[in-house]
Amino acid sequence: MQPTAVNESAGASPSQSLSAGWPHWLTLSVVLGTAILVRFRCLSCKPFWFDESFSVEVARIDWRNFLHLMWWREANMSLYYMLLRVWLHFGQSPFFIRSLSVVISAATLPAIYWVAKQLYDRRVALIAAALLAVNAYSIRYAQEARSYALFMLLATLSSGFLIAWFREMSLDLRSQSATSNSQTLLLRGYILTSVLAVYAHLYAILLLVGHWIVVSRILRCENNQARPGNLRRAWKIIALAVLPLLIFVAKTGAGPIRWIQRPGIRDLFEFFEHLAGGNWALALIYALALLAALIPTGKSLWSPDTARQAWRCQLLLVWLLFPIVLTVLLSFARPVFLARYMIFCLPALLVLVAAGLARLNRWLLPLALVVVLLLGLQGTAFIYGHDFDNERDASGAASNFILDHTQPGDAIIFHIAETRVPYEFVRSLRAGTNTASPEFIGPLGPEILFPHHGAGLDYRDFTGKPIPEFVRSAVQGHPRVWLMLMNNGPAGKPDLTTVMLTQVLPEYFPKVERWQFPKVEIRLYSRP
Repeated sequence: MQPTAVNESAGASPSQSLSAGWPHWLTLSVVLGTAILVRFRCLSCKPFWFDESFSVEVARIDWRNFLHLMWWREANMSLYYMLLRVWLHFGQSPFFIRSLSVVISAATLPAIYWVAKQLYDRRVALIAAALLAVNAYSIRYAQEARSYALFMLLATLSSGFLIAWFREMSLDLRSQSATSNSQTLLLRGYILTSVLAVYAHLYAILLLVGHWIVVSRILRCENNQARPGNLRRAWKIIALAVLPLLIFVAKTGAGPIRWIQRPGIRDLFEFFEHLAGGNWALALIYALALLAALIPTGKSLWSPDTARQAWRCQLLLVWLLFPIVLTVLLSFARPVFLARYMIFCLPALLVLVAAGLARLNRWLLPLALVVVLLLGLQGTAFIYGHDFDNERDASGAASNFILDHTQPGDAIIFHIAETRVPYEFVRSLRAGTNTASPEFIGPLGPEILFPHHGAGLDYRDFTGKPIPEFVRSAVQGHPRVWLMLMNNGPAGKPDLTTVMLTQVLPEYFPKVERWQFPKVEIRLYSRP
């Protein structure tokens, strides 16, 4: 493949060089406004659950404990925790906390427009932005205090900088000119966003491997000038920058994700349905649009003489499929595929679908867009009150129940240390301050027996389980002891810690009352 062929694959059509008129930019502004509106709407409708509470409590512990926890247990998503630390200085309400993800998710819309415009044209870019604006899967995680919206934004920007750099490099090769300043800046942008993406979520490494696969294939030619030596240096810089995270992974192993289940065929079909927006009609339209986008490439899709349309389809297909296929295959040895971890594949899907829809004639395209957008809004309305990919726990409601019914002298034990996290978040809302801070001193709630390493949350309070000797010594002197159970095994098959607590606590408290919440059980042990 000669350098001129590379230029054909990355270059813009003459229509792209024309300035867009005001109707185009007005439409894009309306799409962006819609994206912001549907993401802020009903932002507090669903209760905070364990993962969100975990994000908040990690972000607001003191710096010493924060750094300990990052290295010891929670290096993944560390960039989001850092941003959330800053965000929490301006507000502590659930609405405000979640609004960080909303702002980040809305910023992904101009990012996907940029990517699609470089690969296709302004019409495809506008369609892709509109699809993202009402995509229920994107909105689902735009309304959650976790790193997924940030992960998707940075993955989109990383791919966008790589595409822009490749276009600049193609022009330089054609004119035999030296590396331009703009090319250098684009490569720096690629390095920065790629590193940040990995620190937003470890699975961004899969995207970078996909980049390497595509670029290596495109630039595998006889002309040595086409080999991206500066890009190889960029990948080395990225590898060095993310080395601490890789060391963390080697140190901790698969322990933090051992709870992931092996996916089945049905899980993969449901994942595509959710990624498309949450209903099968929309998933079917997306599948047909994908085919329409790929048909023009024909047999040239993986041909050594990569054509213009094949090049961009290769990039998008690898971005979309490689992370999913690899994690599914690895899951036969140890489960590592989780649907929400694949959210960074969504922009590639939307750009391909937009390219397929754009092939419709001028009469069918508006009708198809209306149907797709209405189905997308239907999925959005559904996720305002539901989670179509997992059941949300009721740790917040259970914590409120304990705080509403506690009496002087009560104590509490958390079955596993992490269960204290949502309890502390609820306490902070009721107290109007950060109860995890060492400066907080108050009688709110029963005395915490386990986990407890000081006045405020300690990094050691995020892991561990009680042992029988500790329980026997700690409960003495208390008339009643609350027990909060979460993630303690399937129904009828409790884990060993639950079995131990069930045997030890009745030695001191013959009376036990139970209350069941979704994924949470509350027990109150007392004397008659």
